[in-house]
Amino acid sequence: MLILKRSYLLCLVVIFVALLASCGSRKPTATTKAARAADAMANLKSKPLYRFINNWTGVRYKLGGLDKSGIDCSGFALLLQRDIYGKSLPRRSRDQAEAVRKKSLGNLKEGDLIFFSFGGREVDHVGIYLNNDFFVHASTSRGVIVDDLTLPVYQKAIVKTGTLN
Repeated sequence: MLILKRSYLLCLVVIFVALLASCGSRKPTATTKAARAADAMANLKSKPLYRFINNWTGVRYKLGGLDKSGIDCSGFALLLQRDIYGKSLPRRSRDQAEAVRKKSLGNLKEGDLIFFSFGGREVDHVGIYLNNDFFVHASTSRGVIVDDLTLPVYQKAIVKTGTLN
């Protein structure tokens, strides 16, 4: 009987130690994307771009909107390019796509444009590349946000990337 109790106690100690060891090797998955987005912002070369994005983050999406009461993706790209880089863009995302010189996804630099098609073959969304596979855009569901370009939803929808002429 004493041997059984010792074996039982030893078994409990082994399980407890195993549980403690496994807890220490876990990575917090909820903060990984947020931490990477924060790193992308911290690594921006342009401090005016950093301030611009911070000032607009969280502004809700509004089709045709062009101010802090609501903005759409092409309006956000237009204002960012104008205010940060002094460049002009057409108003609609599909017209913006026509105004850029094509560039491969792997060669994108801070401020380059990324065009998406979520509803077919025509461009219907635009974002601005930051760095380390992150971009900023006016999301229809989350407003202006820094997002992960490696997410499958974006990878499947990219139709053109480029830089303004």
